[in-house]
Amino acid sequence: MRKILVTGGTVFVSKYVAEYYVNQGDEVYVLNRGHKKQPQGVKLIEADRHELGSVLRDKVFDVVLDVTAYTKTDVTDLLDALGDFKDYIFISSSAVYPETAKQPFVEEEKTALNKFWGDYGTNKIEAEQELLKRVPQAYVLRPPYLYGEGNNVYREAFVFECALKNRKFYLPKDGKMKLQFFHVDDLCRMIDALLAKKPAQHIFNVGNEEMISIKDWVTLCYEIAGKTPEFVSVTKEPEQRNYFSFYDYEYQLDIAKQKQILKETMPLKEGLKRAFAWYKNHENEVIRKDYISFIDENLAH
Repeated sequence: MRKILVTGGTVFVSKYVAEYYVNQGDEVYVLNRGHKKQPQGVKLIEADRHELGSVLRDKVFDVVLDVTAYTKTDVTDLLDALGDFKDYIFISSSAVYPETAKQPFVEEEKTALNKFWGDYGTNKIEAEQELLKRVPQAYVLRPPYLYGEGNNVYREAFVFECALKNRKFYLPKDGKMKLQFFHVDDLCRMIDALLAKKPAQHIFNVGNEEMISIKDWVTLCYEIAGKTPEFVSVTKEPEQRNYFSFYDYEYQLDIAKQKQILKETMPLKEGLKRAFAWYKNHENEVIRKDYISFIDENLAH
């Protein structure tokens, strides 16, 4: 039994990670402020990661899974407070790559500002750099769009809602823009692989090898909900993010190094089925945006 610290533990990725390792039989501690319902089977360390004092000093962890660090300060405050630990894995983001770089992005690509992600991406860059400066043996994972059970971000949930309400779907342009996804279960399996194999490389892109067009992705979401979409193409203004879940930005991660230690990932259809099953019982947990009202007020005929 390993002692694992998961930062967060109450929302989407960090909650899934915590529950995954509880189910693996590990002793899982979650670090959060105790404001939300905790996953079953975890041990809560109730504290703000920026005001930890000595709460972690006497604890020894086999693994620190840092899911909720977004800035350099997030990293420094946790490292300053930690006692002994063996392995540290940080969930970063594909937003660290500038949109002008050659695609597919490789791990060796120089990180820089991405105009679509702004401070989110540059803050992640600083967090990565601080961690690897202080803990060179740490691992950094850079996922594309994460999805799956527990996703409270209004992405697949938006399409599921449109399908269940028998709405026409307002599709950006011709719908050929492609997306790359990664299921949260595969994220956990990649963590398992890193801990088991301890590769010499310490930064990994992670994701599905296959990309999917937004039209095919919406069609698949509707199919899983038992529906067939009727598309309306939006060919001019407004800005895509006013009525759709993703920026008008196509990018691809090179995941060749991931495949060396994690051979296969979950088929997208299976992952979306699992996401839909969760959504049907947890609609109220999704953080909705006003895409539907914007469509009805500005695009619907």
